[in-house]
Amino acid sequence: MVLHFFALIMFGMLAFSLLPLSYLLSSPFTLILTILWAWMLVDAIRRGEWIWVVFMIIGSVLTTVLYFFMVYRAAPSATQGFELPGAQDRRRIKELQAQIHHLDKAHHYYQLGDIYFQKGKLADAEKCYRSALEREPDDINTRAHLGQCLLRQDRPAEARLLLSEVVAENPKHEYGYSMMALAETLTALKETDAAIDLWKQVTAAHSYARAKVQLGELYLAKGQRDLALAEAKEVLADDLHAPPFQRKRDRVWIRRAKSLQRKI
Repeated sequence: MVLHFFALIMFGMLAFSLLPLSYLLSSPFTLILTILWAWMLVDAIRRGEWIWVVFMIIGSVLTTVLYFFMVYRAAPSATQGFELPGAQDRRRIKELQAQIHHLDKAHHYYQLGDIYFQKGKLADAEKCYRSALEREPDDINTRAHLGQCLLRQDRPAEARLLLSEVVAENPKHEYGYSMMALAETLTALKETDAAIDLWKQVTAAHSYARAKVQLGELYLAKGQRDLALAEAKEVLADDLHAPPFQRKRDRVWIRRAKSLQRKI
């Protein structure tokens, strides 16, 4: 199966290589499309989107353009693999903005913040969460999500203040997602031992690939190769029996588990 895919890839590369360089240079539009095709093809391979790979190789320019808008642009890079529990793109932005205008309720700001978070619009999400906290300062969900938003903006010191309070109040908050965010915050702050302790708490209660992979990476950083390998193998074994929606959601972590295993 893998050999067939690589054969298709080589065929596609060969087809483009046959285009004269002088023709590409004299036709900027064709050159741009060629670069876009190669870029999207590599991205599809990295994501494991094999159907798209095949159609981009044997298909038309339209397939590449469709992939760019339907897959590449649809996945926010800043939050890919770091979803909020239960948050969906509810396509309610206009509705929520209207409710905020007329009612000015904290939970409307909070819901809008979640949508922006999932879309990767972190600055907008932060504004919404802060507006929600101005109206309900003690809401634990808003504080947790603001903490995650700050972390994804590379502001771990600020995130720690919020997430530490949330986890202290409720270690099981949002099925361990807040504790995972705090563990990632501590990792970003180079507090490796404290992060490992939190990851072990998460993996003891849940089978999240996100937790096991990052715990394994910290084990490897500390030279504990056997423990790191065990975490990577467990993630890959779980993936074989996971339902399709979960495999799609966890694909970024599956790639990291494979990378971790190769390093070991």
